[in-house]
Amino acid sequence: MTLTLNRPDAANALSPPLVDALTAAIEDCDGVRLCVIRGEGRHFCAGFDLSELDALSDGDLLWRFLRVETMLQAVHHAPFPVLALAQGQVVGAGADLFAACWRRIASPDAKFRMPGWNFELALGTRRLMNLIGPDAARNMLVDTRVLTAPEAADAGLATTVAEQPEWPDWIDTLHQRSKALPHRALNDMFTITVRDTRDADLAAIVRTAGHPGLKEKIAAYRQRVLSK
Repeated sequence: MTLTLNRPDAANALSPPLVDALTAAIEDCDGVRLCVIRGEGRHFCAGFDLSELDALSDGDLLWRFLRVETMLQAVHHAPFPVLALAQGQVVGAGADLFAACWRRIASPDAKFRMPGWNFELALGTRRLMNLIGPDAARNMLVDTRVLTAPEAADAGLATTVAEQPEWPDWIDTLHQRSKALPHRALNDMFTITVRDTRDADLAAIVRTAGHPGLKEKIAAYRQRVLSK
């Protein structure tokens, strides 16, 4: 099964309909051996869709971040292998989506950045720490550091760097590997071998995004980025 983020004109930013559709597609899967998540166009995902920021309240934003976290948890806890294929910009919640997957292939041009703590948001932090370690996670998040694809692979954020023409071969290889176990055994194994921090992660979103002024913090960060 392949799920494609198909908003290339918006760099596949995660709008509410896209978040809900991806969550439903993951949760409603039956008989899946391998799920592939990829982005249409030049970029994998530019993260949280801020196009309607002016019309949103702090409460609206909190709800939307909770929905994004629910989507990320569905991916991370899927009872089957999930493969992410990323090119171009992989930013914010888009980088969190990449990190939530079991195998993570980046094209050589991919660049990763997680700016959420600039507006005091804990989205994806614990999953990133569990993936690359606390020191590497802190270094990436404190500096809002951009990682190139090779750097992401060295850190453990990406499992492989491969040119896009090589991706079909990787998909075939991982699909064949997914057939090594009986289907129920595959589902049980993937369920058992993931660390379950879902409640703590949701609580962290509420605690950090629930501080007053979330909208203003996001707007200020966006203005700083646009003015560079």
